[in-house]
Amino acid sequence: MKLQRVVFVLMGMMLLFAVKSSAQQVKTDYDHSANFGQYKTYSWEKVQTKDPLMVDRIKDAVNSTLAAKGWTLVPSGGDAEVFAIETTQNQQTLDTFYNGFGGGRRWGGFGAFGDATTTTETYTVGTLVVDLFDAKTEKLIWRSSSSDTLSEKSDKNTKNLDKGVNKMFKHFPPSPSKKH
Repeated sequence: MKLQRVVFVLMGMMLLFAVKSSAQQVKTDYDHSANFGQYKTYSWEKVQTKDPLMVDRIKDAVNSTLAAKGWTLVPSGGDAEVFAIETTQNQQTLDTFYNGFGGGRRWGGFGAFGDATTTTETYTVGTLVVDLFDAKTEKLIWRSSSSDTLSEKSDKNTKNLDKGVNKMFKHFPPSPSKKH
């Protein structure tokens, strides 16, 4: 019976850690008719965030990633215009722990659950959306978003921002669509 209790407690802890350590969620979409080979330069248009300290961090992360892809930042008049929006949202999770499994032959001989304790935990999720527009046509050509749980530590959030932006631009620029 002790072994069964230990197994259930360990399984509960594994589930808790799986929820807490969920990976960043990244989504990307683009205009399949856009010729990304024609874009070589870009300019920043706007970064919207509640935290003014995040503006330069977002720009730095995107700038270093686009530079690695061969794009050049120009003060104005780039081939593409970059917009970024950062938002935060509180979310909740319920964690239930069972302490004791009862005895006897109830429930088909498996024992009965004892007391259960459920706690509510609130955590903050940050989402960054980056849009690229064709500067001449003002048409959206590429969009990506990255969401992750925020930490109380700004250094950790900055590292996660950099990691998220790298994931967002992992397959950038998109390969030209093959038309049949």
